[in-house]
Amino acid sequence: MDAAGERTIVTLGRRLEPDGADHLPWDELEEADAVYFTAGDIEAVRYARRARILVGTSRAMTRLGEAEVALDAVVGSSRDPAERFDPDVLSKPPALVVRTAGSRGGTYETADGRSGRYDPGTPPGPVVDTYGAGDSFAAGLTYALAAGMDVEEALALAARCGAWCTSGPGPYGNQLTAADLG
Repeated sequence: MDAAGERTIVTLGRRLEPDGADHLPWDELEEADAVYFTAGDIEAVRYARRARILVGTSRAMTRLGEAEVALDAVVGSSRDPAERFDPDVLSKPPALVVRTAGSRGGTYETADGRSGRYDPGTPPGPVVDTYGAGDSFAAGLTYALAAGMDVEEALALAARCGAWCTSGPGPYGNQLTAADLG
């Protein structure tokens, strides 16, 4: 890990991800307010779409495109080539595209033509570790959209969730809770 809290992560072996043929309670997704899709086969994407809100990571662009489902939002890094958003991959444009830029905030575009920047959140203490900040951001965005927040309000909460994570060790060292929302 470097002095700015950035770390290099190496994964070995096949990535574990759900498969639509897995014996899982897929029908429960029909009652879910929101799902954040990070990995799975085409059928898993289609099951995830049963939720009222579906947010996907641009790391899964190929699968999201192959499933031909409508996304409420897609989130990816503006700096990481592995998270590049390619609108041509999707048959239906997402309602919201978010590109994160870490401590610089990020940008967004909506299907109705609005676009803008959002500010980064402020960590509650010194930055210890940035691992998990992006997923915390995406989880916060997913929650906020399911709660009915408008785009700008949802992005502000998401940024706060991502920033909060950076002030603890590892991805779960410090997470924003309902009590912190005050």
